[in-house]
Amino acid sequence: MRVLLFTGKGGVGKSTVAAGTAALAAASGLRTLVLSTDAAHSLADAFGTPVGPEPTEVADHLHVQQVDAQLRFEQSWAEIQGYLLSVLDVAGLDPIAAEEMTVIPGAEEVLALLELRLHARSGRWDVVVVDCAPTAETLRLLALPEALGWYMQRVFPVERRVVKALRPVLTRAAGVPMPEDSVFDAVERLHGELDEVRSLLTGPDASVRLVLTPEAVVLAEARRSWTTLSLFGYRVDGVVANRVFPSEGADPWRQGWVRAQEGVLAEVDESFAGLPVWRSLYRPDEPVGVVALSTLATEAYAADDPLALPSGEGPFRVTRTASGAVLHLALPFVRRSDVDLARNGDELVVTLGSYRRLLTLPAALSRYAVAGARVEQGELQVRFEERVT
Repeated sequence: MRVLLFTGKGGVGKSTVAAGTAALAAASGLRTLVLSTDAAHSLADAFGTPVGPEPTEVADHLHVQQVDAQLRFEQSWAEIQGYLLSVLDVAGLDPIAAEEMTVIPGAEEVLALLELRLHARSGRWDVVVVDCAPTAETLRLLALPEALGWYMQRVFPVERRVVKALRPVLTRAAGVPMPEDSVFDAVERLHGELDEVRSLLTGPDASVRLVLTPEAVVLAEARRSWTTLSLFGYRVDGVVANRVFPSEGADPWRQGWVRAQEGVLAEVDESFAGLPVWRSLYRPDEPVGVVALSTLATEAYAADDPLALPSGEGPFRVTRTASGAVLHLALPFVRRSDVDLARNGDELVVTLGSYRRLLTLPAALSRYAVAGARVEQGELQVRFEERVT
């Protein structure tokens, strides 16, 4: 099953491009689902038809779904939320305020991704196109499964054993209820489901596509997005430059816009060298409906296959050397001074700005020591050699 995620700065036409790509896939006879994890839910507007929380057929082979994040939240978070509410009730907090406090910001979007897991398991689709939230929310969402994994491996087992052994004492001493096994089971189940989603999205059949408009601020965010997505192991397979002014027949006012966009588009081509950059022209009418969306995508991708699998290796790989090995992690646009590295047991801690990834090292590298690191041509290279005893 081919999985394509579309993201970009808010307002760049991300939903329109995602919908057009899905329409094009369906037109070729592939069983296609396009779903939105964005709380704004623009897909119904793009297709010009009502869309519900279950897959809705809008054309042959094409279904659209706007995930009911609240429902998924209630299904996956109910046990955990119930425990938190009981604690806040003992503390005397107003029930309405307590319920608001137990809803983690952004959790609904994260849980909406669990819908993707269900569709992957169903075997019902050849292609799933995901219209993600704007860039910042998407990056936080995609970083969560691995961060939760660290907690589940290092802290969760100990915490569960301690609470189970001391629950009666802790309940009396603290005056608040301690979590039952069902709460821990719910956390463990949620982690397992999110881990499946991460494996799916970092696998060989999935990739992320960035959508931008020819503006310097938007380009800067797209560059940062490529860096951060690579940090967490997600493969970016191309860029769609949307709302490009056509140069033919432009009046003097529009010629100014054309010149300004041409300058930014040259930077786009340079910044994303090695990736396909597709251009979608600014249209006189808003593309609404399956036909208009399919036409937009056909013109943007031209002769290229919009569902082609990305070539080459992913952002993370390990190569052998005579004295050890080298870990390679793609980090486009990054300098060595931007990266902070630390070794913690069998983990390599990579910090880049406000983002941190705890990379669990392959078993073959655990007996090696870090001998050096450098950034070369947009790639972090960490050298491992035999420990000196």
